[in-house]
Amino acid sequence: MQLKDFAEIEKATKSGRKEFFRLGLGLIFVVCVMLYAVLGVGAKGPQGIMLVMAAMIGGYMAMNIGANDVANNVGPAVGSRSITMTGAIVLAAIFEVAGALIAGGDVVSTIRGGIIKPEAIADTSRFIWVMTAALLAGALWLNFATAIGAPVSTTHSIVGAVLGAGVMAGGLDAANWGTLSGIVASWVVSPVLGGLVAAGFLLWIKRAITYKPDMVGAAQRTVPLLIGLMAFAFATYLILKGLNKVWKTDFLTATVVGLAIGVLTWMLTRASVRRRAAHLSNTKESINSLFTVPLICAAALLSFAHGANDVANAIGPLAAITDVVLNGGHQVSDSAGIPFWVMMVGAVGIALGLGLYGPKLIRTVGGEITELDQMRAFSIAMSAAVTVIIASQMGLPVSSTHIALGGVFGVGFLREFIKTNYSQMLDEIKSHHLGDDKEMVSRYLNDFAKADVKSKRIMLEQLKARTAEARLSKSERKQMRKVYRQELVKRSAVFKIAAAWIITVPASALMAAGIYFVMVTVAQP
Repeated sequence: MQLKDFAEIEKATKSGRKEFFRLGLGLIFVVCVMLYAVLGVGAKGPQGIMLVMAAMIGGYMAMNIGANDVANNVGPAVGSRSITMTGAIVLAAIFEVAGALIAGGDVVSTIRGGIIKPEAIADTSRFIWVMTAALLAGALWLNFATAIGAPVSTTHSIVGAVLGAGVMAGGLDAANWGTLSGIVASWVVSPVLGGLVAAGFLLWIKRAITYKPDMVGAAQRTVPLLIGLMAFAFATYLILKGLNKVWKTDFLTATVVGLAIGVLTWMLTRASVRRRAAHLSNTKESINSLFTVPLICAAALLSFAHGANDVANAIGPLAAITDVVLNGGHQVSDSAGIPFWVMMVGAVGIALGLGLYGPKLIRTVGGEITELDQMRAFSIAMSAAVTVIIASQMGLPVSSTHIALGGVFGVGFLREFIKTNYSQMLDEIKSHHLGDDKEMVSRYLNDFAKADVKSKRIMLEQLKARTAEARLSKSERKQMRKVYRQELVKRSAVFKIAAAWIITVPASALMAAGIYFVMVTVAQP
């Protein structure tokens, strides 16, 4: 046996130990949830046993949410190297837990947003089976998606699961198909809107800063404005979506308060940005550093909002089961209160799942789709807040996961468009100046790279006016463009994620229907 074989064995052993450690911690958490449900809640009888099972599955679900869904909040910051992986996990865990416990909802729809009509499954035993099957199916689908490296919507997973189990229990008439049509619409609306907003912000940053001859001076003027706009967007977003438990208000009030916070932030950051920019070189890489702190703040705020909103929704089935069991199992209500211990299961489970299994999806979002720097990551974070605000006021159903990834796609495809066109222009210029004037062309291209957009256009027009026919064939240019584009946005990652999005609802629905059928068959032989 060669030395490299021993090295491979040692590597595999270490990997196995890490996996065993992760599984062990996850199992300990689920056991702790089980013990609390048995000793602390005090439910007895068959329904009490179902509550204990649901609590364990709820903990498992929460860990899978942490492993999959939270990556969207911190992935861009990690991918742009604004924060380390460890720092991102600690930051996200703290703010996820804080969002869930401080601003998490008091009440959650037991039928998950009206997916299933309550009267269709009025029998409490069937209702408990439906919610348990939905919880397990949603968790299993998230686990599978995490394993293949595909970020998917937690909301869509649980909605599909409730739909499948509910239809199996109450028939096709039990489903609210109008609500489902809105969810299907979000498959298109969320990523497209998120991508357009992110691409728009990035294009603004390029035109306002990086395309200018004096990038430092342009950054001194523009970056405080962008930070102020970020403060406005996130303040409005958190007031409307993250703090509605603490402070319920209307859109106009939230906007006015957000605007005040944004203006104040702009005024306070101008001097700081000016001082920092004075020591920077006139390069894109140097200007990028001005976006590091805003990106970290954005990741923290997104995690807080996610904890406040999505945690409660994800543990909705557990809250519904708890409500039925503790009420004596005599009625199924349209809504159910969320006990503190249930919220803790969701919050701690998400933090644990993020720490144990989150890095894989964080790396996918942060770097495996397209290369991110601070400016691109900032545009994605802005898109996440702005798109939710716009969509909510337009009554459009959106997914925060799809918005964030749509922002990554939008930034990547904008880069692709700009770089491809730029590459085309340079190829054309070079192909016309390969003779004695090659040195002159090189100098010209150096000046071209430093010029702003308007000057570039003039210089190109001047060159084209005195060039001959290109020497590269059309097929050669097409092949070069194809290869270059693949480097900017990885098509395999895009197709994999898009496919996972499309099948999330039907896959979780089928799994839940199957689990419900097995449960009923076993319970009633």
